[in-house]
Amino acid sequence: MKTIQLLKSAFICSGVVILLSSCSPKESKLAWEKKLYAIGSQSSPRTRDLNQDGILDIVMGAARSENQYTEQGILAINGKTGDLLWQQEANDQVVGSATFYDITNDGVDDVFIGGRSPNLKALDGTNGDVLWEYKYTFENDSILKHARFNFYNSVLVPDQDQDGYPELLVVNGGNVKAAPHSEINRFPGVLMMLNSKTGQIMAADTMPDGKESYMSPLCFSQPGSNELNIVFGTGGETISGNLYLARLSDLLDGKLSKAIVIATQNGHGFIAPPVLADISEDGRYDIIAISHGSTVFAIDGNDRQLLWKRSIDNTESSNSFAVGYFTSDNIPDFFTFVSEGQWPNSTRAFQVMLNGKNGQIAYLDSMGCVGFSSPVVYDLNRDGIDEAIFSLHDYDCKRKYTDPGKLDVKVELMAIDFSNHSVNSIDRLKGFKNAFSTPWIGDLDNDGYLDIIHCQYYSPNSDLLSFLGMNVKRIDTHFRAKKPPLWGAYMGSNGDGLFPIQQ
Repeated sequence: MKTIQLLKSAFICSGVVILLSSCSPKESKLAWEKKLYAIGSQSSPRTRDLNQDGILDIVMGAARSENQYTEQGILAINGKTGDLLWQQEANDQVVGSATFYDITNDGVDDVFIGGRSPNLKALDGTNGDVLWEYKYTFENDSILKHARFNFYNSVLVPDQDQDGYPELLVVNGGNVKAAPHSEINRFPGVLMMLNSKTGQIMAADTMPDGKESYMSPLCFSQPGSNELNIVFGTGGETISGNLYLARLSDLLDGKLSKAIVIATQNGHGFIAPPVLADISEDGRYDIIAISHGSTVFAIDGNDRQLLWKRSIDNTESSNSFAVGYFTSDNIPDFFTFVSEGQWPNSTRAFQVMLNGKNGQIAYLDSMGCVGFSSPVVYDLNRDGIDEAIFSLHDYDCKRKYTDPGKLDVKVELMAIDFSNHSVNSIDRLKGFKNAFSTPWIGDLDNDGYLDIIHCQYYSPNSDLLSFLGMNVKRIDTHFRAKKPPLWGAYMGSNGDGLFPIQQ
């Protein structure tokens, strides 16, 4: 009998419904709930043990409205209690998710995180103090003069200057003042590599096609090779763009123009980060990407040829894939959300699972309204088929995000069992939304059971983009966690977009 089919009884805890299993030796429960006022987030939680108590802690960006200062721009939350470990100010929204590495040599990973205006900081993991931060002083530099907009997620690059520390690869781009469908006030995105220890810019170049960029880049090497490759994308919601593959050495030489176009979309760009997984069963990473126009490209990592292509008509997507084994074979599959209509007039959301072997749509449903969070993955019932866990908000989907007025909104944390196409609720709350934050799953306290960290944002009488307060919750589940999740956070459990190749 499948555990996920036994989610029958429920109890009320802090105003939320948590569904339980009736036959597990452990009950699911709300371990803690941290309430934060007058802020929200477009960031997703990631975890490290910052206070060295043996329990993972949570780090995420936070914000008030765009272009507003807050004392709580970056938050570190105690994974055991939900109390704040530290906070750090920000002059604008911190939309990126944290990257971690110990550059202070104290045994505690430090935090790299970025956002708008531009905002990129390295913080001491023990206390949140600023170790270094990006300062825009490049008005006369032909390349870096464009690096004055938004930073997104960074990824670690193996040490390039032999100082004993990895480097950071990150994109700066986007201009909120640019009008839709217009090329005016659009500037080329800048791909940058920074020394993680000092913040010094070691290499930078503009996008080969001169387009803007919103995509968090990926850096990887194929098994058995020392050559580092980078994947990055250009274009926007209404601006055509390309997906590129280049060598890291091209960036170091200032010759990003050598990058190869591996996918193109007219009228839309590539916003969501792609994923890397072996779907051709040759032991090498293939590249799977979805454009903002909801066209999915699967590119062979060996010869860069198109393995398959799938278009989801009349929809858009800014959501990255979750990767898991959702069908009965050993080839990774892909699950994401797309939105019907054109932003900001999208009318509903679709949940789509693609068979990694051939790109066929193996699951399609329509629940809730447009949002930009991504799913995470675990085999909850241990039947060999992974479930997708995701946050969904529901309201009158015909209203625009910017429309003011009373909301009848609810947010729900859900799991899809692809073996029988059932949808199960984990947590739900009225009067709250979640448009942006991906949940985190894993064994937070090493007790052998899966924990969930997820966020809910207060939304009573306002437009859907306003930040008026947030809940961060830890749910201790009854699901056994015999293996760490392979896709337990935004851009994967390691935040690098790589789905491990199974030997």
